[in-house]
Amino acid sequence: MAEDDSRRLVERFYHDMWNRNDADVARAILEPALEFRGSIGEVRHGAEDFILYMRKIHDAFADYHCRIDDLVAAADRAAAQMMFTGRHRAALWGETPTGRPIGWAGAAFFTTGGGRIRRIWVLGDTEGLKRALGVLPPA
Repeated sequence: MAEDDSRRLVERFYHDMWNRNDADVARAILEPALEFRGSIGEVRHGAEDFILYMRKIHDAFADYHCRIDDLVAAADRAAAQMMFTGRHRAALWGETPTGRPIGWAGAAFFTTGGGRIRRIWVLGDTEGLKRALGVLPPA
């Protein structure tokens, strides 16, 4: 797989799938046996389980959006520096929804092959997110 293929898969993952909440794109680009660890620490296995996670995040944050700030790709790997945003409309960790715009930073690491994404490991600023949601007290 070429560097451009990994880059295009990651761009589709965020622009076409995440930002549009599109399960059909997820099924097209994610390996059925996908290994996923999300920015909020959840682990999911398989494309269908991932789609449930994607819906959970979109339920918690109206207008959820992923912005790629930097993307580096190789033949079967890619890494992205991200910013995640949305308006807090439903509990994520049992908190009362604030209705406020929320944003948190993240970094995502992808393994690709056969025209699909096989593994995703995302680190997110969950402490900052929990402070913004009122789950943790201000710093």
